[in-house]
Amino acid sequence: MRPRRSLPLLVPAAPAPCAVPLRGVALATGAARTAAELWLGVHLPGGAAGAQLAALAERAQRFTPRVSLEPPDGLLLEVRGSLHLFAGIGALRAALLGECRGLQLQAQLACAPTPFAALCGARAGRSFEILEPAQLIGQLTPLPLTVLRWPEDTVARLGRLGVRTVGAALRLPRAGFARRFGPAALATLDRLTGRAPEVRAAFAPGVRFRRRRELDCELTSHARLLAALTPLCAELGAFLDARQCGVTEFECRLVHRQHPATCCLVRLAAPSADAQRFIALLGEHLAALPLPEAVRACELRAARVVAQPPQAACLWQPGEHGGSLAREACGLIERLRARLGPEAIHGLTFLEGHRPEHAWSLGPPPATLGAQARSHAAAAAPPTPRPLWLLAPPQPLAASQGWPRRRGPLRLVSEPERIESGWWDGAEIARDYYTAVDAHGVRLWVFRERRAPHGWFLHGVFG
Repeated sequence: MRPRRSLPLLVPAAPAPCAVPLRGVALATGAARTAAELWLGVHLPGGAAGAQLAALAERAQRFTPRVSLEPPDGLLLEVRGSLHLFAGIGALRAALLGECRGLQLQAQLACAPTPFAALCGARAGRSFEILEPAQLIGQLTPLPLTVLRWPEDTVARLGRLGVRTVGAALRLPRAGFARRFGPAALATLDRLTGRAPEVRAAFAPGVRFRRRRELDCELTSHARLLAALTPLCAELGAFLDARQCGVTEFECRLVHRQHPATCCLVRLAAPSADAQRFIALLGEHLAALPLPEAVRACELRAARVVAQPPQAACLWQPGEHGGSLAREACGLIERLRARLGPEAIHGLTFLEGHRPEHAWSLGPPPATLGAQARSHAAAAAPPTPRPLWLLAPPQPLAASQGWPRRRGPLRLVSEPERIESGWWDGAEIARDYYTAVDAHGVRLWVFRERRAPHGWFLHGVFG
């Protein structure tokens, strides 16, 4: 007999290392991320102003750097890494409630592995502490749908179906729920349970500068005070340069032994980070500042910091084709303010209107000057020239045989420009304007009333 030939044993090939486990790895990573985070939700039942909510967020940053605003009445803190620093979640909650009471705010707190779950728990007034993801669904089930802040029609439609709690909404088929109520509502439930990640914007407090220097001896000389403040101005300039920011005003406080501190507010015409500019302006203000007694300490503060990206220098020299016009004008405005007072310097603002006396208004000097301002003025310029000096009110002129007179007869050298406007505010005008020249060659801007008795008036003088 021929020996039986053995058949080879067929063994199924092992799956590729990355064929199946990828799904499990992704789920494990998502679960690990959920377990690694612990959010503390703060709800303010009475609401809070924007400044109060920002102040509470600043105080909350002493517990964790991950603070997120939920205006108008919510705040979120990620506190997993802070628990060992505050002896657990209970002590941390008590400390945060103390900060709320310090701002005279009533707060409700809740803790959960997802930010939206913590916020919903706080809105419902459930002071639960869900430390593990496995406990999340059970604690969220009895919450009313109102904590999700869905549109009223969505909540009403779900109520007619008998769905009034979060747990009942979670038990609905996902595809049918998304088809009837939209994918946004389904995404809200996924954020609530941690099925979908939620990225929260971190709260960033405003940048502020504050430096204080104790003097070796009490000073009464303005020059020595400026020398003592010079290093603080240099620190302010370096602080702003490092952040690519500028200031439009800063405050100098001079501390006395008995008298209250003397404050000196320095305003700039445009945002700047130039320390030499700060020193020069501060010297102008200190020269006019009376001191009630000797100064023992000085302090420099800048509360409002604005972004200021670097700007290239002008190609033209100062005064050439408008080169450096903005920088020179801002420096002039600042010096005049320091020497004459802020109420002595004004800027002109164009207004939309055809009536000459209502086409401009006084305001603060503009922060930016130069070619851009000139092009804007040229784009908004009227079709005919306007005089630099306007009379308020217009002066009546004598007339002879229907022609105006001022130190003799006036010669009209332009076509009439008719302006009829203002019927909506009770200051209606109907005039024909002319450019006229008197016997001495002075160019005037005159108009004739279109209504009886058709008087002539002088309204402006050309330069």
